[in-house]
Amino acid sequence: MALVKYNNNSISAVTATGLASGAMTHIKTLTASSSATLSFVDGTDSVVLDSTYPIYVFKFINMHPANADVLLMMNLSTDSGSNYNVTKTTTLFYAGNNEADSATSLSYYASKDLAQGTGFQAISLHPGDDNDQSCSGEFTLYNPSSTTFVKHFISRISANTYNDYAYDTYCAGYANTTSAVDAIRFQVESGNIDAGQIKLYGIKDS
Repeated sequence: MALVKYNNNSISAVTATGLASGAMTHIKTLTASSSATLSFVDGTDSVVLDSTYPIYVFKFINMHPANADVLLMMNLSTDSGSNYNVTKTTTLFYAGNNEADSATSLSYYASKDLAQGTGFQAISLHPGDDNDQSCSGEFTLYNPSSTTFVKHFISRISANTYNDYAYDTYCAGYANTTSAVDAIRFQVESGNIDAGQIKLYGIKDS
C-alpha cells in the first residue's frame, strides 16, 4: 500500500477549509465562598443562556466542598430558576485508582443515574475536604433554547477524593423537555462549596 505524504500547504488548506471550528466566548465566572449553590440564570448578572449560542460549556476549577464524601451535582430549570426540577434520563460511570496503587475500579454507578427523574444529578464522585483536595472538569449543555428537541448534556470531571483516590467521572443524558432551559444550578450533596470557580463559555460557529 502506498503512503501519501502531504506537504505543509496541503495540511494548511485542510485545516483552514475542511474542519469545522467555533469561537468560545467567556460569559460569566462564579466564585464559591462557602456557597450553598452556584446558579447561572439567563438574563441575570450578565448571564447568557439562550439562543445566542448552540453550545454552553461550564469549566469547574478546584471545586472544594466543606464536607468530605459528597457528590457534585446539577439540575436545570425552565422557569428562570424558580424551580430546578427538569425531568432527566442519565448515565454515569467512573474509573478510579488510589494513591497506594493498591486498588482500582471501573464501574457503572447505577444508584446515581436517573430514569425520568427530576432530582439533582451527580456529576462527580466525592471530592475531599482536605485543604489540598478538590475536583475539576467540565459540563457541556447543547442547544438549551430549543423548543423542538430534548436537551443533551455531557460531563467529565476529575476528583481527588476524601479517601485519596483519583476518580474520573463521566455523566451524560438529556433533559426530557421541549421547553427552553434557561437556568442551571450546581451544588454539593450536603453542606457548602467552600471554594472554587465555575466559568461559563458559549460556543458558536465561527
